Amino acid sequence: MRFRTKKRNSKNIITLILVSLVLSVVISIYTINGRLMPIYKEYAEVQTNKVASYVVSKAINSRTSSVLDVNEIIVNLPTQSQDMITTKFNTEIINQVRAETQTLVKEYLEQAESGDLSHLPNLENVEYDVGKMEAGDGIVFFVPLGQALNIPIIGNLGPKIPIRFHIIGNVHSDVQSSIREFGINNAIVEVNLLIEVNVKIIIPFASHSASVEQKIPIAIGLVQGTVPHIYSAGEGTQPSIEVPIPYD
Repeated sequence: MRFRTKKRNSKNIITLILVSLVLSVVISIYTINGRLMPIYKEYAEVQTNKVASYVVSKAINSRTSSVLDVNEIIVNLPTQSQDMITTKFNTEIINQVRAETQTLVKEYLEQAESGDLSHLPNLENVEYDVGKMEAGDGIVFFVPLGQALNIPIIGNLGPKIPIRFHIIGNVHSDVQSSIREFGINNAIVEVNLLIEVNVKIIIPFASHSASVEQKIPIAIGLVQGTVPHIYSAGEGTQPSIEVPIPYD
């Protein structure tokens, strides 16, 4: 009876030790993962931004129309005075470039998600999972743990962390224009297209949404107006007067 009791006690002690060991490992993993999660998220977002921005840039560079001269998209309207010029933007051309660019960006992102590596950047220590990408899991790549933690000594070592992201919804775009004074009665006009891509980033035990934005110039140039006969450079300066010089 004593032998059986000792044997049973030994089994209980071993079981208790094993359970305690498993619980300690689980708690340690949970604690470490909680502390490293913000680092994982920040690193995953940086890498995702690099990949998505590269795909967007490549799509933009492949478009048929390059940056236009601003005079190509500005239309002069007739006025009652010859000294006054009224202008407006040619929205037809702007919308055409906008639609073309937005379509190309969407196509390139979809091709990248399906495993087309020609649209993806060749980043250092980044390995793409073509199999999962072809299966429709979005853009999937692995990075070493040491690189994600920013530890140079073990940058290429450690287990590889999977990072996956895919596009949420459609590609959004918005047209922005800016006008800056230049010289006398001249202005530098810029028309830009702001592309926004919403993505969902998935890392082990967590996921979150982010947006990738990129500004693309549609047109830029100098718009010149008529130089007045009398003008002033600002307060405290005498106005300049244009006086015709007689010739003999």
